[in-house]
Amino acid sequence: MPQLDTSTWFTTVLSTTITLFILMQLKISLHNFPQTPSVKSIKYMKTDNPWESKWTKIYSPLSLPLQ
Repeated sequence: MPQLDTSTWFTTVLSTTITLFILMQLKISLHNFPQTPSVKSIKYMKTDNPWESKWTKIYSPLSLPLQ
């Protein structure tokens, strides 16, 4: 059984690692990355809120009356 012969393991692992490293470098270098986006000015528009303001208040537990 050749799998149990450990004398070739180092060569096999080293050659596999180098081959995969080279292939991945070639694959990554051929990839086209998108251009960096340009900065655009943002215009803020004031809109009316469709909800009632009484439901949007934040109540702190310490400010509530004791019961």
